[in-house]
Amino acid sequence: MKILFISHNRLGDAVLSTGLLAHLARLHPQARITIACGPVPAPLLALGPNVEAVVVMEKAPLAGHWLRLWQQTVSRRWDLVVDLRASLLAWLLPAKERRVLRRNVASLHSVRHAAEVLQLSEPPAPELWLRPEHEQAAAAQLPPGGPVLALGPTANWGGKQWPIDRFSRLARDLTGPDGLLPGGRIAVFGAAGERPAAEPLLAELPPEQCIDLIGRIDLPTVLACLRRSDLFVGNDSGLMHMAAAAHIPTLGLFGPSREELYGPWGDKAASVRTDLAFDDIRNDPAYDYRKQDSWMTTLPVEKVEAAARALMARISQSGEAAG
Repeated sequence: MKILFISHNRLGDAVLSTGLLAHLARLHPQARITIACGPVPAPLLALGPNVEAVVVMEKAPLAGHWLRLWQQTVSRRWDLVVDLRASLLAWLLPAKERRVLRRNVASLHSVRHAAEVLQLSEPPAPELWLRPEHEQAAAAQLPPGGPVLALGPTANWGGKQWPIDRFSRLARDLTGPDGLLPGGRIAVFGAAGERPAAEPLLAELPPEQCIDLIGRIDLPTVLACLRRSDLFVGNDSGLMHMAAAAHIPTLGLFGPSREELYGPWGDKAASVRTDLAFDDIRNDPAYDYRKQDSWMTTLPVEKVEAAARALMARISQSGEAAG
């Protein structure tokens, strides 16, 4: 069985759809899956079960990336095409069955919305995969030696970025003597191009605690490092969704985006938002998505720390109940 799985360009959206990929692999264990996605999530999706090829969709003028994808896939007869991008491509390829995701008119969480393409009543949780070499590389970056606080201080838009000085204060509080992770190390994650935005945080953290992982490791190794961490706190981003999919305690920070649609998914995940509601931000006369000014300034450190403590307490209680 040959399956074409058309995923997303952005990392976060792609991660949120990986539960469907895992579901298809379990449902059709002999299937050969080809994935089409953007260049950023490609290294992660390539590690999925039954994936035999990944077609990287580099954006091109006049939707040329869709033409290239058609050229690369039209010569095969597909048993199933799953299109999460609601494109016309699924209807232009020879296929026995097509599943095209409709617009999210019900305002469902992205994971629930994606599950509709296969008419699943229970949405499959995101899953990510690794190879032993990624685990080994992560062990070199984060060897055993006490708890690890993982921070994601950047975002794909400045409006979603919590002020850097607040990340510094939070990290000191959480790893201080009375913190959740006393004496913990602080691992700072981000893409290479995000280094300028994160440099002030690196400069403020105690060098003996700080582990700078910004742009230094590939995405699968980032995932392996997240799995070795004890708590992730970060802005609404693809990294946040990776942390949740890594099944570590994950706290997402929200302001000009909607946590009910894009919050981290899982029983170890939670969101905390600014004192301003999403509609208050979007309806503010000063709001302009073209500007990089932060809309996260009404989220105090104390509120984030309280949310982190509540998350860890909930996870602990859940573990005790299960035990």
